[in-house]
Amino acid sequence: MFRFTLAALGANQFDKPKDQAIYFNWFFFTFYAGCVFSSLVIVYVQNSISWGLGFGICAVASLIGLVTFLLGKRFYRHDKPQENPYTSLARVIVAALQKRNISLSSDGKDYFHENDGTNKTAAAVPKRSFRFLNCAALKTEGDIHSDGSVAKPWRICTVQQVEDLKTLIRIFPIWASAVFVSIPIAVQTNMTVLQALAMDRHLGPNFKMPAGSITVVVLLSSAIFIALLDRFLFPAWQKLTGHSLTPLQRIGTAHAFNILSMAISALVESKRLKVAHDHHLQNQQGAVVPMLALWLFPQLVVVGIGEALSFPGNVSFYYQEFPVSLKSTATAMFSLVAGIAYYVSTALVDLIRNVTAWLPDDINHGRLDNVYWTFVVLGLLNFGYFLVCAKLYKYRNLQQEVEGSSQLI
Repeated sequence: MFRFTLAALGANQFDKPKDQAIYFNWFFFTFYAGCVFSSLVIVYVQNSISWGLGFGICAVASLIGLVTFLLGKRFYRHDKPQENPYTSLARVIVAALQKRNISLSSDGKDYFHENDGTNKTAAAVPKRSFRFLNCAALKTEGDIHSDGSVAKPWRICTVQQVEDLKTLIRIFPIWASAVFVSIPIAVQTNMTVLQALAMDRHLGPNFKMPAGSITVVVLLSSAIFIALLDRFLFPAWQKLTGHSLTPLQRIGTAHAFNILSMAISALVESKRLKVAHDHHLQNQQGAVVPMLALWLFPQLVVVGIGEALSFPGNVSFYYQEFPVSLKSTATAMFSLVAGIAYYVSTALVDLIRNVTAWLPDDINHGRLDNVYWTFVVLGLLNFGYFLVCAKLYKYRNLQQEVEGSSQLI
């Protein structure tokens, strides 16, 4: 959560969504590059030289990061602390429930605004979407003091607070699709390690790749493709089409790559099982199939491409669309997605083991390819669901909305 708070602090230094999107690209490039370094160099130092030296390198790196952060503190743009945004959202729900039987007004003056009574804000009627929440901002007797201040904070809210909650409700379906697309990736990460254990992991005559290190390919692929996308592919797309990719288009493309990675995983596993059966290895616990683990690399590279599009795209989308008071929460939303996905994936694997014979203790005797094909079908359904949500979604930023309306999503 800490590193995603840093993402919000960094993006807050920029005003234009385009600049913020570029910042998120390089924030995640640095994140993935650091993961690659720690997974290769630090692990090698700890295994081959000393655990103490490995932890020492981590401590020095953290100290350098802290010093760098503190040296730049005086240059940062800081927001003034405001009231707890979650309390504001709860107040909207409570106030709407208390006033659920009150008829709505079509006059903006009947609603409470942030600067109500100061004539700094033109009175506006709340938007028609989710109208049942509008009554939370409707002024009734005893809600407001004579000086315009709030008398009953849990019975009256501003129009802006009501619209902020509506924004979160509109974003939730798209966020849910990210959870569903992350669950197969979490399963695939664990299953790939099991596949590697049952395959020939030699890279040359003298080096045998650790099975747990094979997922480094995903991190390396993500880091490389984030740089390629930001420096070459996105600018080339803009020159060809005259438009920049919207965050939702990036997320949708990531969905497609994740489905492709599952299909590749299923095909590779089908070939691995065929080789295992040809050599009669299906009943030998711990048997190694005479097939190089390099066959697993293509699916991991494709997963990395998907993450290169998905992580920056999702965080950029949430940051641009979330209410101002919830910017830090916006950048942490995708870490919440990952956490939920790994918990659900564990339960899902247990369910598959109990209901089917696809995941026995000996994967050479199982049907892991069927698991992957199942996720391909579920991924296609989730992709269709995402396209519907994206088509119906309206950007808060009018300029982005006009730009996105002429494109695929």
